[in-house]
Amino acid sequence: MDAIYIPQLTKAPQQTEVIDFSEAIPGLETLTPVQGQLRVTHQGNYLEVSANAETIVTLVCHRCLQQYNYRLSIAPSELIWLDETADLAEVLPLDQDIDPEDLVETLPPKGYFEPATWLYEQLCLELPQRQLCDQACTGIELSGTNAPAPSLDRRWAPLESLKNQLRN
Repeated sequence: MDAIYIPQLTKAPQQTEVIDFSEAIPGLETLTPVQGQLRVTHQGNYLEVSANAETIVTLVCHRCLQQYNYRLSIAPSELIWLDETADLAEVLPLDQDIDPEDLVETLPPKGYFEPATWLYEQLCLELPQRQLCDQACTGIELSGTNAPAPSLDRRWAPLESLKNQLRN
């Protein structure tokens, strides 16, 4: 997906660009191409961005460590404010408090909107935090009760001897 030059959106019909896509998103490993539609509308002082997309990803179960396929479907929408100072990225110290008003997406009005990057971020946000192959997954099962007893470190032998004396 090519970057969209934001001033060019004002010349588009209804100030909207619609992109139908079926392609791999860089940085996101998927089994199938990401397919869907992305709509970007210029609303004067902000962009209205929405999408419908789906793909299949391979995840690893957090309980049993088996791989499984997961259908990832998203329908995000977001307002991205156009601000002249957006391209002046200011690095904030890690210990500084941030106002909730500062947690908004902004782009310069004469800059570019990167649909592939935005889509990548939205897909990553929708990946499940708790990855389970099945709700009834019991986790890793140790095979058999005939497992050999763990070898005792010789330094612990005096303690084991004392424990045996106390039991008798």
